[in-house]
Amino acid sequence: MGRRNLNNRRVRRSRGSRSCGLTWSINMELSALGRRFVSVNGNRPFWLSGGSDDSDFEQDTDETAPDKSAPEVLSVAAVNLDIRSNVQRHHTAEFDITDAAVYDEREFLVARRGQPFTVIITFNRKYDPGADDLRFVFQFGSRPLPTKGTHVEFILSADDVKGEWGGWISGEADNALTVEITTPPTAFVGKWSMKIDVVKRSDTSINVYRYEHKDPIYILFNPWCKEDGVFMKDEHLLNEYILNETGKIYSGSHKRISPKPWVFGQFTGDVLDCCLYLLDKNVKDQARGDPVVVSRAISKQVNCPDDDGVLEGNWSGKYTGGTSPLDWTGSVAILEQFYKTKTTVKFGQCWVFSGLVTTVCRALGIPARSVTNFASAHDTDGSITIDSHYDAEGNPLKEYDDDSVWNFHVWNDVWMSRPDLPTGYGGWQAIDATPQETSEGVYCMGPMSLQAIKEGNVNLPYDGPFVFAEVNADKVVWVLGKDGAMERKQVVKNSVGMFISTKRALGRASWREMLHGDPDREDVTNQYKFEEGSEEERAAIRQASKFSKRTDVYETTAEDVKLSVVSDPDTFMGNDIKLTVTLENTGQERRTCNGTLVLGSMYYTGVFHRELLSRKIIAVELVPGQTKSMEYIVPATQYLDDLADHCLCKISCVCIVQETRQHCVIQDELRLRKPHLNIKVPDAVKVGDSFSVEVSFENPLPVTLTQCELRVEGPGIQKPVVYKQNNIDVKKTFLGTFKMTPVKVGAKEIVVYFNCRQISAITTSHPVTVA
Repeated sequence: MGRRNLNNRRVRRSRGSRSCGLTWSINMELSALGRRFVSVNGNRPFWLSGGSDDSDFEQDTDETAPDKSAPEVLSVAAVNLDIRSNVQRHHTAEFDITDAAVYDEREFLVARRGQPFTVIITFNRKYDPGADDLRFVFQFGSRPLPTKGTHVEFILSADDVKGEWGGWISGEADNALTVEITTPPTAFVGKWSMKIDVVKRSDTSINVYRYEHKDPIYILFNPWCKEDGVFMKDEHLLNEYILNETGKIYSGSHKRISPKPWVFGQFTGDVLDCCLYLLDKNVKDQARGDPVVVSRAISKQVNCPDDDGVLEGNWSGKYTGGTSPLDWTGSVAILEQFYKTKTTVKFGQCWVFSGLVTTVCRALGIPARSVTNFASAHDTDGSITIDSHYDAEGNPLKEYDDDSVWNFHVWNDVWMSRPDLPTGYGGWQAIDATPQETSEGVYCMGPMSLQAIKEGNVNLPYDGPFVFAEVNADKVVWVLGKDGAMERKQVVKNSVGMFISTKRALGRASWREMLHGDPDREDVTNQYKFEEGSEEERAAIRQASKFSKRTDVYETTAEDVKLSVVSDPDTFMGNDIKLTVTLENTGQERRTCNGTLVLGSMYYTGVFHRELLSRKIIAVELVPGQTKSMEYIVPATQYLDDLADHCLCKISCVCIVQETRQHCVIQDELRLRKPHLNIKVPDAVKVGDSFSVEVSFENPLPVTLTQCELRVEGPGIQKPVVYKQNNIDVKKTFLGTFKMTPVKVGAKEIVVYFNCRQISAITTSHPVTVA
């Protein structure tokens, strides 16, 4: 049977009728194109519009009884969405809502666009292709309209249909018909309703007998489909950037990079419903198929300044009335709380925003990864430089300093084509939900092509200058002269955008990476910029600078004194901090240096917290070729009570050469190490069988640890839970145990955080195989 077109008639039910699982008959006289009411299975009447107007019509009082002499009309007795088979083919089987045996009784079909899914329809009698026409109606959004693509109708065909909405018969047995439904690779992402019409036609009338399926069908982006804008060819990458529910988000400093285990949990509980709710709030129905629009909306909706989004940022160090950003073990607890209460969750910082974005994107089918940029610049004025200001004596002028460099900043890369850009700028795109600067009037960022950033083509959308500065800005030191003029004294060209890191896809590490360092950490710096100091990198700087507000930055002057400050990156909390300042005269004449060394605790955003050490460097004389070093020590008892959240310290040293007025400026950071949290887990466990987990570490501080807790989570094993713990005395070993009960089979991961008043986020994770 070939495909045949029918007039698109909108079927509506009258107010008060039931909407799910009903079959009814509606008669319309085509010759008059009128509207007449009939009784429908004892329910109130329904009507069929004969025109194109979508407005309601007044009711007619005539009723027509069914023709009892007519042969038995084909009607839908049951519909089986073959969920178990479909979700395996569509890579959606891990969604909890597809399996009534996991956590609750919900069981919905989650499918990916551009790929057929199977529907098995059972009728009251055998289907006759010569006499029975089947019409499928799919609707999406609050006001489905054919003109907007949110109301779709098609007649069942005997042929495979690709690239568009359609349905074809793949099998038949007794009264059951197996149908393959195809969706276009541009279909709108969300919950679609499905209706099945049995259409009986004569020369004078059309009779429609309709079945409405009671459950929605979830349609997602499909990175396995070549025609989808988010298509990703590499299966290893898809396993990581779509299917992996756990990962690592990197933090610390460029000298001491630390992985933070994170549960993305994109398949858990209400997470997918929450993600679609966010789109319902922010993206027009007809834009829900465009990953560029959707990803930009996600970067806006995950934060809260503009429209009561998911999470409120807090960088104050005071978290009364909410949860410390350091305490979250993953995204699930945040998204489920937001979805349940429809109110903003408190509190988050950049890695939490990024973790949420990764979860939302992966749930919707957009490949995503959390990316950490160490020494991340925050340019506030569009100069594409990070400017610091000093007076003639080397004292900082804080009132002039609006730019900053964060020890680390975490955002996201999402994978998609960019048909809105010139050829060659598809692939990874940067987006950022942390509310830093507004873009087009709201707090969002991206998507911005990584290739465009690398080349310095910052004029392409979206937010190119800001992203370029984050990874490749130069630091510029300005000195305010006695005449009130600002003079550029130093340009540091290689201190921003270092060791840009993400969780590596499983199986992608080289042997060298497996044997040395963290095999999970992938350095993607070369995807954002050319090698520091190379001709290509400097060319990108010049290209980006065409869009800068300053043109006088890159004049050069001679400098013959070198300054360095060295600290030990392996310093643990509880150990003394040692700093070594070194001055070297590389010139041919005697030099005299004066300056200041300051060590202070700081927030990871680069904001100064408290001073820990301040020392003057007075009249250090250097003959040509001479080097002098000075050592400074800060005892643990002097700094422990003054640390901020991430145990980060800022080192600032300014030296002025008396003879030439050369300004040497060093700004560095030191992250104190935390103790390692050990974990013991059985090698293999079974669904439904409880097992014990043991975690331990030694208290390294000269004080008792108080207000202790364990936060535990593991997709398919344990939803987020908090266990209160006893105080831990000085130098004593903590031992905590708890039980977990798996609900899903497969390779899973357990994430554990230990928190107390003195130390936050001592973390660990462990893989476990569930049989």
